[in-house]
Amino acid sequence: MKAKSLFALIFAASVLILAACSGPVNQADQTITGKQLQLTKVNEAPIAVKVVIVTMFEIGELSGDKAGEFQLWKERRNLNQKFPFHGYRDLYYNEESGILGIVTGIGTARSAAAIMALGMDPRFDLSKSYWLVAGIAGFDPEDASVGSASWSEYQIDGDLSHEIDAREIPDDWEFGYFARYTKMPFDPDKPSPTGEMYQLNSGLTNWAYQLTKDMDLGDDESLVEVREKYTEHPMARKPPFVLKGANMSSYTFWHGAILNDWANKWTDYWTEGKGNFVSSGMEDTGSYLSLSWLDKIGRADKNRMMVLRTASNYTMQPPGLTAAENLLNENKGYGGLKVAIESAYVVGSKVVDELLSNWSHYRDNIPQAESVSENSAQ
Repeated sequence: MKAKSLFALIFAASVLILAACSGPVNQADQTITGKQLQLTKVNEAPIAVKVVIVTMFEIGELSGDKAGEFQLWKERRNLNQKFPFHGYRDLYYNEESGILGIVTGIGTARSAAAIMALGMDPRFDLSKSYWLVAGIAGFDPEDASVGSASWSEYQIDGDLSHEIDAREIPDDWEFGYFARYTKMPFDPDKPSPTGEMYQLNSGLTNWAYQLTKDMDLGDDESLVEVREKYTEHPMARKPPFVLKGANMSSYTFWHGAILNDWANKWTDYWTEGKGNFVSSGMEDTGSYLSLSWLDKIGRADKNRMMVLRTASNYTMQPPGLTAAENLLNENKGYGGLKVAIESAYVVGSKVVDELLSNWSHYRDNIPQAESVSENSAQ
């Protein structure tokens, strides 16, 4: 079979698969189906997306009920053009602004698969797109309070390692986790990271931080009681604010003072002291890995990815509670989710608005700012 014929068949198959993924849609949304879906024809250019908003979960409906990470973006940014997508949720787009929204699903594997699927989707031109991850996380009370927002240059993988159960580790080991190809926890003779740590574009991350660092995020009186429990952590008792700090991704929703100590040391180990652990999520190493592979074939630009995580809870317990007690209390919900989701939208929007209002410049020129230490006092 000739190459051109094979290529045409692949495109046709892609269109049929994408069309088959269409499901029910809110009447307020404009579904891109049928002939509109056939954007892969040779004589039609793919949609040039300016900003991709990457969220990880939604609680129920995409609008009108309790908000997850995506709902505020969809409602307030009028992301009403629905593109059926063979993933966790369909894609939503605003033709006027050039913003595309995706909900990847929870966990590293889902985020990696979703970003790769989007990057290979022939309906979109993502070569100049900025990628803004805007999601909630647990925060180290040593660094910030619930509702705070952190830009992260360093993405740390909390799963890729060796592990021995703590009940069986040698007496002189502090933790049961240690790097692959090493002999002990925090072995100084470690190999270069091959997935344990990724560093985003430092200049872009610092630009986003500098643009938003003085924002007033407001406060929620319902969180004061929770914050006040952290009597040994002054930063945990402050009203929400914007900071910069490393983010850890892991499948396990871990919690407690001992694991929090490990996360700080694991981050310090892989960044060689340049990164300070602040936030604990699940997906961002997977998202960046896919984006970096898409970058290799010109489908996306990995240097345009930003990660913004906002605090919905703390990663360890306050004095007077065990780790298990505090985790179970947090699972009941105390308002942190709502505040964190609002912070992600408000802080992320300032960056998005700047990019869009000066798109003629930022389309071909990635904004940059001088490096800001993650270990500097706020």
